[in-house]
Amino acid sequence: MPPRSSSPSSGLTAWLLIAAVIVLADQFTKILIIGSFQLGDVHPVTGFFNLVRAHNFGAAFSFLHGASGWQRWFFLGLGLAAAAFIVWMLRRHGHQKLFAWALTLILGGALGNVIDRAIHGYVVDFIQVHAGGWYFPAFNVADSAITIGAILLILDELRRVRRT
Repeated sequence: MPPRSSSPSSGLTAWLLIAAVIVLADQFTKILIIGSFQLGDVHPVTGFFNLVRAHNFGAAFSFLHGASGWQRWFFLGLGLAAAAFIVWMLRRHGHQKLFAWALTLILGGALGNVIDRAIHGYVVDFIQVHAGGWYFPAFNVADSAITIGAILLILDELRRVRRT
């Protein structure tokens, strides 16, 4: 948990360090997958979980995956703009713990995927969940952080509404 401090910049530093840990975990796992799997490889782990290597040229759920290439730069720019906005929000609202955790998870995830787009031109996905012949689109640590952050944002807003 980031330390309490009267200085906004020291609180921001703690949140940014947490986001950096998320980015490092994301990139480390992707390096392991790239080094161990060929594109399209599937390795069952359990009856509902596989490790795979997939490349997503689009966004969530492969949105715009098949576009002509412009989406790489669009999503890269969007991710950087979102990161800048989130840092600004953390600077102003870092004392609101649940809200700041949500933003920090989203920031770490967004930057993890931005790095992929900048280096590879696509995002490396490797977690595949399935049941009864239904397969959820492959995802990664960054996507997981973004999803958990979004859930925390919703919970934070529900708490805020309930207080008013």
